[in-house]
Amino acid sequence: MSNLKNYLFTSESVSEGHPDKVSDRISDMVVDSYLSNDPFSRVACETLTTTNKVVLAGEVRGPEIKKDELIQKVRDCIKDIGYDQDGFTWREATKIESHLHSQSADIAMGVDSSGNKDEGAGDQGIMFGYACNETDELMPAPIYYSHKILRLMAVDRKSGKLQNIEPDSKSQVTFEYENGKPIKVKSVVISSQHSADVDQAKVRELLRPYLLNSIPKNFLEGFNEEEFYVNPTGNFVIGGPDGDCGLTGRKIIVDTYGGAAPHGGGAFSGKDPTKVDRSAAYASRYIAKNIVASKIADKCLIQLAYAIGVSKPLSIYVDLFDDDLEKNKFVEEKIKENFDLSPRGIREMLNLNKPIYEKTAAYGHFGRSPESDGAFSWEKTDKINVFLK
Repeated sequence: MSNLKNYLFTSESVSEGHPDKVSDRISDMVVDSYLSNDPFSRVACETLTTTNKVVLAGEVRGPEIKKDELIQKVRDCIKDIGYDQDGFTWREATKIESHLHSQSADIAMGVDSSGNKDEGAGDQGIMFGYACNETDELMPAPIYYSHKILRLMAVDRKSGKLQNIEPDSKSQVTFEYENGKPIKVKSVVISSQHSADVDQAKVRELLRPYLLNSIPKNFLEGFNEEEFYVNPTGNFVIGGPDGDCGLTGRKIIVDTYGGAAPHGGGAFSGKDPTKVDRSAAYASRYIAKNIVASKIADKCLIQLAYAIGVSKPLSIYVDLFDDDLEKNKFVEEKIKENFDLSPRGIREMLNLNKPIYEKTAAYGHFGRSPESDGAFSWEKTDKINVFLK
């Protein structure tokens, strides 16, 4: 895509009530529960959600948390998302099972620090970070505005302002690009679960303001109303885990850059920050965002690679998309000089050993605002001066 000048590009988002996102939320709740009790806990939790059932599975190492306590927290997650339906509810009708067990001793041996050995990566793999100047948040426009539509819908649904709209929703925004820059919205799709009390004309009327209030007016000039698609299947009453089974980690492109940048394949949710699938993806976004915020490049892609049990990254790749080899080399050297990209170094740099992950589970891990409790620390632009010559 980097060689194209004029094109259409589309990204999608899904709401916190999407079955996969319900699973992500619950898995990250488990991570936060362990980190709240011990900041050095190890967690790898997968969640399955389906009709009136939730199943937790995975490996943990840390303080004992009673199964009943975790199950109650699962119900709290479901209640906060907004599910109290015949096929999926926070009440006792939904059965919750926990099959979490102790972490493998072989994995622990490779990851833990001991003697002269520093803490190693929790797995092998590649991670990507990306930033571009298409939005103030330095995110690609299609994914950023797809998220925003659903976030605003969720706020109003929970406050009671948006009636007859249920938690399970999806959005999709297509932008037209000219000379590599987004110039206008070509089409928007919003599919949302709704009560049986409203027809599709009413659903369209309810959802249209979220298109208008989420996307800047300059991008909507000349927008063709026929390119606004609402519930194209014609009906969406049965939704959430009752309509479709949910699993942790199935929305990795929604979680990152909407397809505008590569993805290494590893999911984030349910993993403590020793897992480089998560922490190194955050670090690479942090670096890429600071590079673009310094205005030495319009966009930046970072790749990091790790081997299980090895502390240092095996490779660091930088692409500034401008064919300036000297500048690219300069940036690579600055990264090596100023960022400790070992698992321990990343966690300390971004202060990741905190219960900050449940709130990352929906509406993207990137393009968010850093929060006072340390959440989204990887979105800070406090390293701009590192990249200024």
